Amino acid sequence: MGAGRGIGSAAARLCGARGWSVGVNYLRDEASARQTVAAVQAAGGRAAALPGDVTLEADVLRVFAQARAALGPLDGVVINAGVVAPASELADMSAERLRRTFDTNVYGAFLCAREAARQLSRARGGHGGSIVLLSSAAARLGSPGQYVDYASSKAALDTLALGLSKELGPQGVRVNSLRPGLIETGIHTSGGEPGLAQRVGAGTPLGRPGRPEEVAEAIVWLLSDAASYVSGARLDVAGGR
Repeated sequence: MGAGRGIGSAAARLCGARGWSVGVNYLRDEASARQTVAAVQAAGGRAAALPGDVTLEADVLRVFAQARAALGPLDGVVINAGVVAPASELADMSAERLRRTFDTNVYGAFLCAREAARQLSRARGGHGGSIVLLSSAAARLGSPGQYVDYASSKAALDTLALGLSKELGPQGVRVNSLRPGLIETGIHTSGGEPGLAQRVGAGTPLGRPGRPEEVAEAIVWLLSDAASYVSGARLDVAGGR
């Protein structure tokens, strides 16, 4: 969920290079989603663009149904849709901002994870598989003075991965959370700091921000059988920060 741009698009393209079938969910940017679909197909995979708002249950159900109809039974789900707002202390955050952050990053993620569990679980007729939740290094750093709301919303996904992995492990489904650090994506522009990744990334032990393709490698590894004994993990891709 959330594969039209940035990390999601990079992961979709890498899946295509492996010959996998990919459902590309997006909310508004249809053009970017179509470009991702074309790139997946050019790389040798199958793909379908799937519009839908992760905060609406009916949309989530429809996206999963359309993915199954277009591409067949699911083997893995990446839950990536998320939002961030401009830097602010909590005392100055509006209720509307908090609602939007938690509706998308937590409620939406839980709706997607619930449907993924229904689709993948061998106890419910699925074939098993892998769920990857996109958390953030902010979940362990707290992001004080910037976006503690975003950091807290992502921490919820770490806990979800831990609990859901124990629920679904006996049903043939692995669940993990992936915590990217400062990655060169458009999310920083939407948060009012387009140069944040470059500025803060320079202070990491590796001395630079990360690239979406580097996070995609970790996502695809967690989806694949190469990670067959990895579940309930929180994997940092944060340059040592």
